Amino acid sequence: MLNQIAANVAHHPHERAVAEITAHLRSFWAPSMRADLVTYVDGGGSDLTPLAAAAAEQFRLREVKP
Repeated sequence: MLNQIAANVAHHPHERAVAEITAHLRSFWAPSMRADLVTYVDGGGSDLTPLAAAAAEQFRLREVKP
């Protein structure tokens, strides 16, 4: 699903696209889905496109407190 969201905003400059994706995750994904995404990214997130991976990593860094 994250790859599809990324594809929909890929026409924007990279930083704007990443910001839009992360905003979408915070606004529309249930907490359980966001937690699953963080777990997936922590495990390598191998099926993510480069844009989706960048957004997921930024999201993970902001969501997970050390």
